[in-house]
Amino acid sequence: MSLLGRAAVAMWWSVEPEMCAEFGDWHSHEHFPERLNIPGFLRGSRWASTLDTNGFFVLYELDAYETLTSTGYLDRLNAPTRWSTKMMPHHLGMVRSQCRVEASFGGGVAHSLATVRLSPNDRHRSAMRERIVGTLAEIAPKPGLTGAHLLITQTPPTSAPTTEQEIRGGDGTADWVVLLSGYDSRTVQDAVQQLATGTLDGARDGEDIIVGQYELSFCMTAADVARS
Repeated sequence: MSLLGRAAVAMWWSVEPEMCAEFGDWHSHEHFPERLNIPGFLRGSRWASTLDTNGFFVLYELDAYETLTSTGYLDRLNAPTRWSTKMMPHHLGMVRSQCRVEASFGGGVAHSLATVRLSPNDRHRSAMRERIVGTLAEIAPKPGLTGAHLLITQTPPTSAPTTEQEIRGGDGTADWVVLLSGYDSRTVQDAVQQLATGTLDGARDGEDIIVGQYELSFCMTAADVARS
């Protein structure tokens, strides 16, 4: 099994320490069910950073890219609940990428996850894609790992920022995103090093490759919402 669907929303942010408890309550009991009730949303997972006490990564897996511009999704983005309106300003340093799933090997939801954000040099995009996809296909079945995926951001054209974006004050965007998951955190870290050694040559000059390390906090599927 690979990632569910052919599109995803990948997000990184941090939360003030005094808001973390309420954030977990809101995100698990209101926000995830709301999102997973939208047609085309298949699975959501929230991950807590092992490098930043208050940092999080959230991934929504979508049936198709068109879900990103569906009426169901846009209606929710433009009509946040009272609780969501309260919590959105506490999403600090938000990076939100609407992506196509370019390649996906393995799957499921494991305990450990690494995210790698990068921007390829325009001259090397095709060659880097081939190297990354080849490396992911090679390492995904290794003991300790469960999945290796490449997401490429393709932001849908919109006429204006959504209400949620306006509340947050604007979001950053990643370019390419590599996800490496597994049941052994050391093996996941080793896979990041293997990826960085040669495979990522050709990243854009002056652009950092940003690596995050996370542990699973919560996961929900559309089927979970349907049974509740």
